[in-house]
Amino acid sequence: MASQPQERIDRINELARKKKTEGLTAAELAEQAELRKAYLADFRAGFKQQVETTQFFDKQGNEITPEKLVHLQKKRGWRDK
Repeated sequence: MASQPQERIDRINELARKKKTEGLTAAELAEQAELRKAYLADFRAGFKQQVETTQFFDKQGNEITPEKLVHLQKKRGWRDK
């Protein structure tokens, strides 16, 4: 099974094309489901980290990051305490 992100995407696409043309075996269907599950987990983790590290500013340049997010960023060591 592919482990690198691009290899995983390539394999997902390969299986999708094969599914449309000739169908997949039970093993390939299981592999496809696992690859999709792993891809989505990676995507969600990356998106969550991106959101958690974001700072918001108004037009005057004042930070307006919600306190809940500031607290989380401090807890994770992404901000000074």
